[in-house]
Amino acid sequence: MKTLLRIDCSSRTHGSHSRALADCFEQQWKIVNPKGVVIKRDLALFTLPHIQNNTIEGFYTPAEYITSETINATALSDELITELKSADEIVISSPLYNLNVPSNLKAYLDQVVRIGHTFNINENGYYGLLTDKKAYLVTTKGGTYRGTPMENFDFQEPYLNAILNHMGIQVQEMYSLESTSNNDLLSTNRLAVENSIKQTFTS
Repeated sequence: MKTLLRIDCSSRTHGSHSRALADCFEQQWKIVNPKGVVIKRDLALFTLPHIQNNTIEGFYTPAEYITSETINATALSDELITELKSADEIVISSPLYNLNVPSNLKAYLDQVVRIGHTFNINENGYYGLLTDKKAYLVTTKGGTYRGTPMENFDFQEPYLNAILNHMGIQVQEMYSLESTSNNDLLSTNRLAVENSIKQTFTS
């Protein structure tokens, strides 16, 4: 029985293109995995705090020096990492805000990208610890970036791909809906992305 962790971060809880496409992905995933479990982490409904000094200190405190204060400071990170490790597959839906991911998704990643838990380091450099997991990315953008001069200013997709790989998670597919603010292109572009999602589960 597989487990899918679905992470949504759009501030729009209604009328969100990224959430709608994540719905499409989840529906198709359920068809292929009828007994599968979907864990939903909605970062707009459950606001995560930005990482604090005591949490960072807790990440790097040796086991013999851990105190109750350290445990409390890293409790949320522990919870999120346990949840992440329980998933076989992950789908992240993210709109583009100011050329990158929303701050709530960055706050989430700051809690789970943690040395000794999701990545480590040796004489050869960093290496990920979550190599048994697959990720799928659903991204949306109000404008048109790909194939235009604006493509160089899209830090959303490169960042997500890089940070997931840093933890050893391989991105299997990236579904990008662009031009959501252009009514002349939206329907055609969205249908193409939905078809791409469906092909993932039928090929």
